[in-house]
Amino acid sequence: MKNRPNILLILTDQQSATMMSCAGNEYLQTPAMDSLAASGVRFERAYCTNPVCVPSRFSLMTGLMPSAIALRCNDTSHIEEIPASVRTQGIGWLFRDAGYDVAYGGKGHLPQMGPEDIGFDHITKDERDDLPFVCSRYIKQSRQRPFFLVASFINPHDICYMEVRDFAETDVEKRCVERGEVGLATLDEALRLPESTSRDDFFKHYCPPLPSNFEPQQAEPEALHTMMPQWPCRMKGRERWTEERWRLYRWAYCKLTEMVDTQIARICDAVHGSGKEEDTVVVFSSDHGDMDSSHRLVSKTVFYEEATRVPFIVCQPGVTPGGTVNTSHLVSNGLDLIPTLCDYAGIESPAGLEGMSLRPLAEGHHLESRRSFIPVENECGRMIVTSRYKYMLHDSGENREQLIDLQEDPGEMRNAVNDSLHVEALREHRRIFHNYFGSEHADEPGQ
Repeated sequence: MKNRPNILLILTDQQSATMMSCAGNEYLQTPAMDSLAASGVRFERAYCTNPVCVPSRFSLMTGLMPSAIALRCNDTSHIEEIPASVRTQGIGWLFRDAGYDVAYGGKGHLPQMGPEDIGFDHITKDERDDLPFVCSRYIKQSRQRPFFLVASFINPHDICYMEVRDFAETDVEKRCVERGEVGLATLDEALRLPESTSRDDFFKHYCPPLPSNFEPQQAEPEALHTMMPQWPCRMKGRERWTEERWRLYRWAYCKLTEMVDTQIARICDAVHGSGKEEDTVVVFSSDHGDMDSSHRLVSKTVFYEEATRVPFIVCQPGVTPGGTVNTSHLVSNGLDLIPTLCDYAGIESPAGLEGMSLRPLAEGHHLESRRSFIPVENECGRMIVTSRYKYMLHDSGENREQLIDLQEDPGEMRNAVNDSLHVEALREHRRIFHNYFGSEHADEPGQ
């Protein structure tokens, strides 16, 4: 096929959808991400398949839900080997077999396999400052075939070290701190206050305030507490951090995001400087978000919007209608990425994938039909997201069934399961959930 575009996939780690200045966040500046959005389409309602690294990245590279291989968290000790049928349909092999030069730089964090196992040349394992330079060299090379390049950055994931360092007591937490020299140094840089600014002025004029949904949800699911003992620091932070410490977390999260934006800019500059801008489709996303102090939580794993909703931008200057914000279509970055990229490359998407190509939407076309929901999983439950609601059923514990009205309660402060105004919505979402996940995951809803 002639004139197939180059494809550049840029991934960050642990970046919520709201962590871009183009998304209306006034507490950080992300000119590189904003530039992609200004030349492309930003999908406002994009979600990951599972709000933790390994399962989400598995979906991004295979187009499958993590549960397809019984994967629900970062622990893969129960998985002896990824089936060959899954590995050979990895996104790298799809593009390599179709005549693309394929390369992967940065963080992999895939279950029992590396980028090479799914068809990529792994051009660098660096996830930080060297990654943009290696990727830039790759982009500038003369070649006879189009390229598919993944640039996978570690940040703003270094924010994880803040709570772990403050409360490290278990062996796992202490090892995390001992082995995190580079990440901790980066975090300390992000925590640095502006020069010549007093602490009082910093908190008064610079540091983000607490979010409106800072307090825990009313009758939050007990399952949330069953996850916390795995990292006791998370419960300690929830109980012991002062308001200033929570706000410093938010400040550092912004600064780490700005750092990775600067690294992304170097790669985008290489595309532009090599004259390949109009011949390159750029997709930007993240594996999951971060709670960023909402509900007195940090990190990920839970079903709240801050952890599950992610950036998703598709950009091809001269083709995508620049500056468009799609607020109405539900997107699953893990399910929709492969069908979308295959569509751009003229490659037949693997049979059996449930995702959809976003190319028509990215190019400003109208779709006659749209999906009614997207699925999300985590280690202790499952969720469906529809245009207005989120319905969750956790595996066990009190308040295991949750219905959130995002229109009336965007901060997710109230469980509407027992609200008489939402009886029909509850019935419909139970039906959708049962039809998708099966009745074995929906025993005695509400118990």
